[in-house]
Order: sequence, then structure tokens, then C-alpha cells
Amino acid sequence: MNTTPFPQVTPTVSATGPRHWLGRLADALAWLTPHSLLALVNRVGIAAIFWMSARTKVEGWFTISDSAYLLFREEYKLPLLPPELAAQMATVAEHVFPVLLVLGLCTRLSALALLGMTLVIQVFVYPDAWPTHLSWAGLLLYIAGRGAGNISLDRVLGIR
Repeated sequence: MNTTPFPQVTPTVSATGPRHWLGRLADALAWLTPHSLLALVNRVGIAAIFWMSARTKVEGWFTISDSAYLLFREEYKLPLLPPELAAQMATVAEHVFPVLLVLGLCTRLSALALLGMTLVIQVFVYPDAWPTHLSWAGLLLYIAGRGAGNISLDRVLGIR
């Protein structure tokens, strides 16, 4: 004898019905963990900052501008590196690593590279801009520590 107030009914679900599609949607949304969404927002946000900086250093797509070389010679004055080499390295890095971050490819390495750039900028170029650099470091440390999340090529390719 059944003691529950409602009879036991086994529902039949159509493979094309609304219940099926709602279940599929719920499965897809469960795949989007809070970390995956936060990592994606962090990756895109910090990538945009470095990408916009990179675009100020070039004319067209491939030529480093004279003003970029002048900036590294006159204002940045990095120790240990000639200004021309520093300008070229920074320009390439600011183009490559943000793209990798947005794609979620080699994400931890890219985040660490940009974190290194942030440290150099903080120590040698703009030491009074620590609040800005601290916010960049916070985003980059999260990405480097936790990885790209599910919405990334790292996940698709099985890169940890």
C-alpha cells in the first residue's frame, strides 16, 4: 500500500520537448561555474588594458612608432636593456599575451608574463601608480593561480 499522498507517476519525456531542452540548458549553465565566468571577465579585462597600450606603440599593425622608441629612451629609461630592445619586447608582449589570455591559451604563462611587466612598470617606470598596478596584479594573480576556467582553449586542449 502506497502511503504517500500523491500517486507515483513516471513521466515520459520527449527527446525534443521543452522539458528536454530545459534540462540541456540547465546542464550547460552548470558547466559555467562561478570561477569560469570570473576568470573570463578577468582575462578579457586585463587583456584589454595591455592591448590598448600595445596599440599606442605601433603605426599600422607591424611598425613600432618613433614615439614608442622615444618614450622608452626619454621617459621609461629601464635599466639593463637598451631602449630600442625594451620597446620592441614590450610591444610584442603587449600584443601576444593579451590575445592568448582572451583565447584562454597558455593562460597561466601569459598572466605571469604580464604580471612581470606590471612589476617592471611599477618598480622602474611609475612607482607612484601602485593602486592601478595593484588592481592589475590582483586580476593576473587570480588567473595565474586558478587558471582559465571552462571557457578557454586550455580546457579544450587539456592544458593545465
